[in-house]
Amino acid sequence: METVDDLFIRLDQLNEIGAALSQEKNLDALLEKILQAAQAITRADGGTLYLLEEGRQLKFAIMRNVSLNIAMGGTTGNPIPFYPIQLYDQEKKPNNQMVAAFSVLSGETINIADAYAIKGFDFSGTRNFDKKTGYRSKSFLTVPMRNHEGEIIGVLQLINSKSPNGEVLAFSNSDQRLAESLASQAAIALTNRQLIIQLEELFESFIELINSAIDEKSPYTGGHCQRVPVLTMMLAEAVNDTKSGPLAGFALSDKDRYELKIAGLLHDCGKVTTPVHVVDKATKLESIYDRINLLDTRFEVLKRDAEIAALKQQLEFSRKDDIDEMNWRSHVHSTDMGLRERLRQLDEDREFLRHHNIGGEFMRPEAKARVREIGESYLWKDPSGNIAQFLTEDEINNLTIERGTLTAAEREVINHHIVATVNMLEALPWPRHLRNVPEYAGGHHERMDGKGYPRGLTRDQMSIPARVMGIADIFEALTAKDRPYKRGKTLSESLYIMGKFKEGGHIDPDLFDIFIRQKVYMRYAKQFLEAQQIDTVDETKVPGYIP
Repeated sequence: METVDDLFIRLDQLNEIGAALSQEKNLDALLEKILQAAQAITRADGGTLYLLEEGRQLKFAIMRNVSLNIAMGGTTGNPIPFYPIQLYDQEKKPNNQMVAAFSVLSGETINIADAYAIKGFDFSGTRNFDKKTGYRSKSFLTVPMRNHEGEIIGVLQLINSKSPNGEVLAFSNSDQRLAESLASQAAIALTNRQLIIQLEELFESFIELINSAIDEKSPYTGGHCQRVPVLTMMLAEAVNDTKSGPLAGFALSDKDRYELKIAGLLHDCGKVTTPVHVVDKATKLESIYDRINLLDTRFEVLKRDAEIAALKQQLEFSRKDDIDEMNWRSHVHSTDMGLRERLRQLDEDREFLRHHNIGGEFMRPEAKARVREIGESYLWKDPSGNIAQFLTEDEINNLTIERGTLTAAEREVINHHIVATVNMLEALPWPRHLRNVPEYAGGHHERMDGKGYPRGLTRDQMSIPARVMGIADIFEALTAKDRPYKRGKTLSESLYIMGKFKEGGHIDPDLFDIFIRQKVYMRYAKQFLEAQQIDTVDETKVPGYIP
């Protein structure tokens, strides 16, 4: 018979278990703790924890047996090879033969002293199990698990309560009460953990929704919001694994990983405010449409005017009284030659503007000068009938963009996305474990020398995760193959440019060295880059790299 002291000891165990369950964050580990705790306080040799799925069936979640050394489900990685227990048959009749199903349907705890002797329940599966293993399943305690709203969310089933000398006993009344109390606490802890997981999934789904909207705005930046977080985590894990050097003390907890993951997913959320025509600006003259076609029309007008002028000149010459055939032919030949030269020059200038309408990485000063000369030297009659300069100042400014396709004003519009990102994220009521998200996400355009934006922070003013994200954002942009104004660069080209960035105080030097030393760039490349981009990298030629 159980003494009062034994009962108090088990009550203390129950209290300790309740506290431990409320602190467990991993769902599989939580399920294991629930079953193991139930076995401990009832001295059960075996047990199974079922989870109720959609009110229709009980799924095997955790299965343990000490004597048979069985551990399946949960964190073990060993799947449970049994089909779920259905609560109703195909005719929708309740399954009252299976004790676990009956416990859910009735809402009652079922305490069975000997499964082989009980009537009304189907233990044929248990008998088959015993025949195969040589085990004797005798006493059963099956407890429904109710959450704080009174809903049954699962079943805790315990098998063979054992005395200190190993004798199999029936589960006592105190065993049942303790198991019921534990099941109640466990159900609440499990429901809370499931609710947290569901809220996190909902939260991440909203983030994905925002990112999808951003990527859908532009076919040229689609995927950026997905790739940067992946590369961010790759580099962060590489830093976490570093055991020597200036970053040897950096360590990531699971909380840190989740916080950085969320920051990575939200690092460009402010782009929802960026106008599509700026994001999608594939050529220098593009706005809502590519205005190069307007220039084509103007060139055709100039060519038509040149042809009309030549014909008029020939007509006026032919009206002279003293003209002879030789002079006439000479004049026609000269006029035709002048016209052909004029048309050739117009075609050449048109092709020149077409070529420089495509954004590049550098535009020579003499090319800029020629754009202005074309724009100011040619005159044409605009749709209003006024004589106008061939190119407007806005068109000249766009066509003389030195790098890429954006003017300084448009670049400011693009750059504003990080200001919008910071403002949006800082306005949210972040919980304590995510309070660094705005700082991490808002710092990926800062520079180590303080010349970045939006706040001009220096390296010492930035966290390591924010600096990690800065490198990830730059490398993704360099290698991206879907940008309108450039091809995706190769690995060697990208690392050379980033090496120059390191030397120029743009990116964190220690993080960049780890990025190369631990081949983070190669892991990313194999997952996201085209085969032709993955060339041979001579790390000794990367500027500033310290092996």
